[in-house]
Amino acid sequence: MIFTPPIPDIEFESAETIARYQDQRLVQAIEYLATRSPWYREMFRANNIDTRSITSVCHLADIPFTTKANLQQHNDEFLCVPRSAIVDYVTTSGTLGDPVTFCCTESDLQRLAYNEKKSFMTAGLGPGNIVQLMTTIDKRFMAGLAYFLGIRELGASIIRVGNGVPELQWDTINRLHPDTIMCVPSFILRLLDYADQHGIDYRNSSVKRIIGIGEGLRDANLDLNLLGNAIKNRWDVDLFATYSSTEMGATFAECPHGCGGHVHPELIIVEIIGENDRPVPDGTPGEIVVTTLGVEGMPLLRFRTGDIAARIPGQCACGRNSYRLTPLIGRKNNMIKLKGTTLYPPAINDVLDNTPWVANYVVEVRDSVAGTDEVVVYVGLNNGHPDDAVKELKDRFRSRLRVAPMVEVLPVDAVNRMLLPPTARKPIKFVDTRCKK
Repeated sequence: MIFTPPIPDIEFESAETIARYQDQRLVQAIEYLATRSPWYREMFRANNIDTRSITSVCHLADIPFTTKANLQQHNDEFLCVPRSAIVDYVTTSGTLGDPVTFCCTESDLQRLAYNEKKSFMTAGLGPGNIVQLMTTIDKRFMAGLAYFLGIRELGASIIRVGNGVPELQWDTINRLHPDTIMCVPSFILRLLDYADQHGIDYRNSSVKRIIGIGEGLRDANLDLNLLGNAIKNRWDVDLFATYSSTEMGATFAECPHGCGGHVHPELIIVEIIGENDRPVPDGTPGEIVVTTLGVEGMPLLRFRTGDIAARIPGQCACGRNSYRLTPLIGRKNNMIKLKGTTLYPPAINDVLDNTPWVANYVVEVRDSVAGTDEVVVYVGLNNGHPDDAVKELKDRFRSRLRVAPMVEVLPVDAVNRMLLPPTARKPIKFVDTRCKK
């Protein structure tokens, strides 16, 4: 099977045309799973599901979910092709449990390249742009490979620097003059601190655009959040956020209007479900559930991501009619109940990212002796921090969140070791050691 994108671009067709198109692609995906997937073939049989009756996206609500635990415990049963057809093995980051292996065929890699090409185009890139990748492309990391393939497919130029090392990043920027950098947004603050300390005139550099991965830059109202403002106030560049995961093999990318992450309808179907596991109205936050389209090796049906967001219908100012997703509110499994207040880690991160004398941090949530959630923030401090940094930081938390976690100050190097253990592919800012019931 060779992945073939639709022509013309389906995102610019009417909402009705997009809906009909997704219904057709769903029928094809269900037929493929019923024929090729050991896991889904057994699931259909065990639940007495007549796959021929699934002819519309609205029929998905009656099909059982696929969970991370299913993938972890029955990984091989999701494979739909012989091992000889696998071109590349990737694994999830394992941030919230054991990593899951995904097997990609040649067609899957073509699909990844197409996905990222469209995502970069959504952000305004094209041939002639130069993109500096501040992400790893090794360690079985799908995203880094996908970015490389997508930029190559786009016809733009790639500079593969990898993550970290501000000195190397600035040396590369000054030598090769990229107009776009792609990285975890909070790393930009480290880059700027390094530039200030070493007299680098970043405001007049070649960089005009930052594409962020792994962290949000906007709040639920689509305004820049504290991290986005902290970057924008120091460096007047265009900011774009993206949302993706290995499991979905697709990216939701912002356009220059910053009105949410655009879906690519030919690659993925998205449901937003509420606490009763049923779909919620557009604009209502809920858990993102995805069905992949066009995946050959390990396609997924109704996979629960655990991520919380809302769907935005209607035409965007960029002309696309495909629905969009709001910035993530948090992860369902990461919800914290601290002193009676419900929090998600991004809210804690936002405070820390906007505190200039916090060099780095790790947030840990654990069970207290009373059986409630207990949150400890381990922070490394920059020079110039206030004398009572712990009290000052707790006051900042209370002003934004109404409650304050415990704060423990550690040497910057010690926090860095927590952030980037030897096997990590990206910073691990959140650690959850609670005993989930």
